[in-house]
Order: sequence, then C-alpha cells, then structure tokens
Amino acid sequence: MVRVSDLHTIYVEQSGNPRGRPVIALHGGPGGGCSPEMRRFFDPARYRIVMFDQRGCGRSMPHAELRENTTWDLVDDIEQVRTMLGVEKWLVLGGSWGSTLALAYAARHPERVAGLVLRGVFLLRKSEIDWFYQDGASHLYPDAFARFAAPIPDAERGDFVAAYHKRLTSPDWATRMVAARAWARWEGETISIAGPSALPSRFNEDRFVEAFARIENHYFMNGGFFEHDGWLLDQTPLLRRIPCRIVHGRYDVCTPMRSAWDLKQRWPEAELEIVHDAGHSSLEPGIVDALVRGGDWMADRAAW
Repeated sequence: MVRVSDLHTIYVEQSGNPRGRPVIALHGGPGGGCSPEMRRFFDPARYRIVMFDQRGCGRSMPHAELRENTTWDLVDDIEQVRTMLGVEKWLVLGGSWGSTLALAYAARHPERVAGLVLRGVFLLRKSEIDWFYQDGASHLYPDAFARFAAPIPDAERGDFVAAYHKRLTSPDWATRMVAARAWARWEGETISIAGPSALPSRFNEDRFVEAFARIENHYFMNGGFFEHDGWLLDQTPLLRRIPCRIVHGRYDVCTPMRSAWDLKQRWPEAELEIVHDAGHSSLEPGIVDALVRGGDWMADRAAW
C-alpha cells in the first residue's frame, strides 16, 4: 500500500522479472480496479509488470471516495509509483478508461513513456458519453438500456449522466446502490460481443459496482477533468515520437471504433489493429492475441 495523499492510499503490486522491461498496466472504469488477467498480456520472463488500483477502487482506500479523485491526481500517482520503484521510463498499457489515462500521462510526461499499448480507445469526448449513456448504444441494446433507464423518472431522462449523478452522490446508501447496480449493469451487459449473456460476475458485486459507478459517473460529469472537449486528441503532436500500438474491436459498443480511428488520423505513426470479431472486452480471443503480440513487439522496439 502506498500513501499518495493525506486522504488516499493505493494498492500497488509487481510481478514478472524484477530485472525485466518495466511496464505499468492501467485498468478501466475509472473505478474498475485491477484484475489478474491484466498482467497476463506480458511475458513474465521479459517484463517487470506493475499494476495499481486507482484512487477509491479495488483494494485502495478509502473505498468509492470522490474527493481528491481526478485524472491529474491519478497521473501524479503514476509518477509517484514510478519514482518509488526507481523506474526511468516504462511501457504503458491502458484499456478503455485506462487508454484515456495512459494518453493523459504520456501528454504530461512523454519522456517517461517508452511505448504505449492501447485497447478500446476512449478519448472521453462528450460525443462518446452521449453515444453510450444517452442515444446510440441504446439502439443496439434496447433491452439492456431499458434496465439502465428504469431507475430514472421520465422527467430526468434528457440527461442520464446528471440524473445518475444525483442518485450516486445521495446521502442515502440504498438510493446510491440502486443507481450503482443499474449503472454498472448497463456497461457489463454491453462489454462483450456476446451481449447481456456474457455479463461479468463482478458486475453483480455490490462493493465493485459502488466504486465503479460512483467514480465513473464523477469523471464523466466533469469531462474527465480536461481543459476542453477533445483535449486528449489535441495532445497528439506531443506523442508522435512514442511507439504506439492500438487494438480495437470492430463491434465495440462501449467505446466505438471512431475514437481509435480519430487518434490514428492525428497520429499516423501509431499502428492500429482492428479485431473484426470482438467488442470491448479485453478477454475476447482476438483482443487477447493482439495485446500479447503488442507486448512482445514492444519488448524490443519501444524507446527504452
């Protein structure tokens, strides 16, 4: 456990080869916490693998805390962990929100990034939030979206993110949990190309969904704490010397491929691999294969 502020303590773990190439793997959400499969994308004989639960989620404390919890707090935490571990520069892997955080970190500290492996690119633009939480994905999964909409009265359905924010920050625990379960279930039912039948089990666990829903909604209400909409995309001139591989499922509903495509257009040196039989989940076979190959490629070709 690493104390990163007077309020927050984060869980950090290492695995693999202590003398290997350092890599930090950034989980999704925000608020998703680490999962064991994240370390499995890298050869443990070649890599020193670092993971941490971001503020307020997983094993970090305090649980589901929104105070002092912004993108830039997390960027500072990554730097604190890097310094603590004596790493000069490292490969950064990020999936979904993890790709957002990876890009934000690289924009602030490009000299510390040997390479980027991004999966399910999410630029946290308003259009992406509107697609998933208002009108877009709802046309592909109307059954799941009906369950997402159910806790919200008709009068508040013009802005689901704001309506959920009111409930997820309610002083009443029961109100918060009804909202958290519905918010998390919507993403869990659309994360895989298999749809609702592939709902991951942790999306039914109250401890997980409380942090996931509260923190995710908090970041989306605040536009990712970026200076303006589309800020991440505007930072690509700072990143173009960093080796980058992008992996994206063709049928990703949570973070549609348009974001990966837009990033590639601004960053022609980046390699984009489209997995034609995959959605958003990092565990779909084609995504796993592409990420493992990306890690192997970076071991020798990143800017170490």
